[in-house]
Amino acid sequence: MAAKGKQQKTGRRIGYARVSTPDQEQALQAQAARLEADGCTVVFFDIASGKLASRPQWDACLAVLKPGDVLVAVKLDRFGRSSQHLQAIAADFRDRQIDLKCLDQPIDTASSTGKLFFDILAAFAEFERNLISERTKDGLAATRRRGRSGGRKRILKPHDMAYARQQIDGHVKPVTEIARELGVSRATLYRELEREAAPA
Repeated sequence: MAAKGKQQKTGRRIGYARVSTPDQEQALQAQAARLEADGCTVVFFDIASGKLASRPQWDACLAVLKPGDVLVAVKLDRFGRSSQHLQAIAADFRDRQIDLKCLDQPIDTASSTGKLFFDILAAFAEFERNLISERTKDGLAATRRRGRSGGRKRILKPHDMAYARQQIDGHVKPVTEIARELGVSRATLYRELEREAAPA
């Protein structure tokens, strides 16, 4: 859906609203109303579910943000889809001098409390990355010891999937390289990620 509202000068409050399915139009409009009530002069809308789903209006939103702007959403999970993704967004915005704010959570990076939240998030994200990486390396080493070189028939375990998500969300490695490390084809990895992201 297209963005609404007119863009103003630097220092704007820009809103972002997202729902998972088209039948949540009412929820989308409710988010937009709250963002406009908070002072957002531009609100971008997306309908997207799953970690790999396209978010064209999110991309458009990122393109118009300037130093001094504040990006506002109802909840933190509207911004990112994992702790790693959120941390990457926070780091990018910190460099670009853009602040984040959530209406339902005490998160506003323009305040000292909000900055502390993202520092804590960064610490946990780093800890999670290290754990996932260690488990994956141990699993690959065990596979090699058993004489298996991998291939399409291999079943990806939870720690393999977590590793793949972490690498993709953090834009660390290309999908082809991740799939090769896990011993599956690129198509298989995409299929497993989509299957995992599908609603139960």
